[in-house]
Amino acid sequence: MRKETSTNALNEKMINDSCGMAYTLGVLGGRWKPAILCRLMHGTMRYGELKKLIEGISERMLVTQLRELESDGIVRRKVFPEVPPRVEYEMTELGLSMRSVIAAMSDWGNMHRALGEQGVGV
Repeated sequence: MRKETSTNALNEKMINDSCGMAYTLGVLGGRWKPAILCRLMHGTMRYGELKKLIEGISERMLVTQLRELESDGIVRRKVFPEVPPRVEYEMTELGLSMRSVIAAMSDWGNMHRALGEQGVGV
């Protein structure tokens, strides 16, 4: 964790405050959040389902990323008072409003990857 008064933190805040795209990438960005969001876009999932579907993610990282998405209002966590406890995750209305953004980013990434594989534009 870095200091909030570090030059890096202050620069990040300045960019996020002045650029909506930078702010959006801050919410959606990282190695694991896109994988989590792509799966939750298809509907509610239990924690164990997400863990199985996202190959290579550690439990600690999955919990951390889900908590960040929850604190940003993108994902909702539902705990059912059962034994054993059942926890489900789903997109909020705010999260679902990003559907077109996520789809456009996915389409662009797939197109760019294909061009790179063909040796075009690289």
